[in-house]
Order: sequence, then C-alpha cells, then structure tokens
Amino acid sequence: MKILDTTQSIDFMSKGKLALIMSAFLILLSLASLATRGLNLGIDFTGGTLVEVGYNESADLSQLRSTLDAAGFDGAVVQHFGTSRDVLIRLSPKIDEGTADLSSRILQALEVNGQDVNLRRVEFVGPQIGDELTEDGGLAMLAALFGILIYVYFRFEIRFSLGAIIALIHDVLITMGIFSVFQFEFDLTVLAAVLAVIGYSLNDTIVVYDRIRENFRKMRKGSSKDVINSSITQTLARTMVTSLTTLLVLFALFMFGGEIIHSFSLALIIGVLVGTYSSIYVASSSILMLGVSKADLMPVEVEGADLDGMP
Repeated sequence: MKILDTTQSIDFMSKGKLALIMSAFLILLSLASLATRGLNLGIDFTGGTLVEVGYNESADLSQLRSTLDAAGFDGAVVQHFGTSRDVLIRLSPKIDEGTADLSSRILQALEVNGQDVNLRRVEFVGPQIGDELTEDGGLAMLAALFGILIYVYFRFEIRFSLGAIIALIHDVLITMGIFSVFQFEFDLTVLAAVLAVIGYSLNDTIVVYDRIRENFRKMRKGSSKDVINSSITQTLARTMVTSLTTLLVLFALFMFGGEIIHSFSLALIIGVLVGTYSSIYVASSSILMLGVSKADLMPVEVEGADLDGMP
C-alpha cells in the first residue's frame, strides 16, 4: 500500500478531544443506566421456563398474551420463533410446578381459542444455573480483556496495550448501556455477541496500531499527532470496507433471521458501529494522551552488535 505523507492525511486527532468527551458522556450514561435500571436478563440468567408451541395457521401474539395472563401466567413473554405459526413462550421463575403439569396448563389455556396447538418442547432453567452463567460470563469477559492486555503489551508497547483495553472497555460498556437504556433482552446470545465485539474491535485496533508503529519508524518528519493521522487515513479504506460488509450481513440477520436472533444481531450491529468509531478515535487518542513517541517504537540497538559481524 502506498504510504501517504502528512499533507495527504485527514486530521482525525483535531476532533480527538470532542470524541473523548462524547465517549465519556456515553460511558457515564451507560454506567448510570446499568446501576439504576440494570439489564433485562433473559431466562438464561434469571431462570424460568421456555415453551415452544406450533399452530396450523398464523398465531396472534397479543391474543396469546391476554390468554396466558387470564390463565395465571403473568408477565409471560410471547414471540414468534422462525415463522408466524411457531411461538416461543418464556415464563418467569415464579411459577413453581412440575414440567408435565405446567405443559398441560399451557395447552389447556391456549386451546381455549379453538386452534390446534402442538407442544414441541419445554425447557426449565433453574435460578442457580442462571447465577452460574452470570458469573461465568463475567469471568469470560475479564479473561478476554486480560489476555488482550498481555498480547498487545508483548506485540507493541505498554501504552498501546492500555489504549486497546480502554477502547474495548468503551465498546463493551456502551453496547451493554444501550441494552440497559432500552431494556432489550440480554441473554446468552447477546453475551456471545459482546465477546465477538471485543474480538472485532481489537482486530480493527491492531490494524491501526500496526500502521502507527510502521509509520513511526518510516516518517522522519512530523509529530506523533501527524503520524497517527496519517496512519488512520491509510487504514481508513480497509476499516470502512470491513465494517460495511459486516453490517450488511448483520442487518440481513436482523431483518430476516427471526425473533430468536434479533438481540444477538442487534448487539453485533451496535458493537461494530461503536468498535469502528473507537478504533479510529478512542484507541488512537488514548495512546496520544499517554505520550507515545517515535523513541518508544524504534528498534533497540544491541551494544556491540556491529562487532559481532566483523571477521
């Protein structure tokens, strides 16, 4: 790829402070929402019962909700599963009865409408399992961030490592904050999406960091800010093409993938957008604020290395 000089680069870092202020506002908003409203956890975490039923014709979800409420299943979440004839019912863990009795009650309630109902599966998740999943999910996220910290430290430099972690924490908090503000359901698929966002965002950040390191060694003129601007400009086309093609797939999944993966695809859409922004502004602005310079990335010359090559 052709190396651009600083006169051809876009001055991204001139908006660096404004971007950091906006990011700080979004992070504070996310933390406030997570502390006050929390996440709308699915039954994977809270425990409960999952019931899948099938109809011979399209099912009216609003009517089904009213029927279940009248039968004593308060707060049941009813949604289509794949097609309009397939319905997924999520019941809160408050209902304390055997699976067989619960299945019979649900079928009796749904058959009141005069439609033939086929019970396909009933799954129960205990609250203890939900607690274990919550703990394991949090530990998985912390382990991923710690591993990334070590990896970037050995590949680049400690300030690059800190910048990458700042960008990743930024992405995770904002993604989870949006789910908290709008109370989108947060289940295991969303947790998997958040972990995938960490990998996606890190990949973008590493590409930018690698070009920054290369340009620090090649560009003899210009400040650290000029080098970073030039590096982001050179990788911008790759970043945009990768993000746009990924978003096309995710929007297709969101629109046509069915209700069951809406939260998963939505989390990835948010994560890709936020991750693309953070790799350009947050990660790069962080290392600039931490004072990275050319001297930090120049190869270390070993004393006496020239003498070793003499006859």
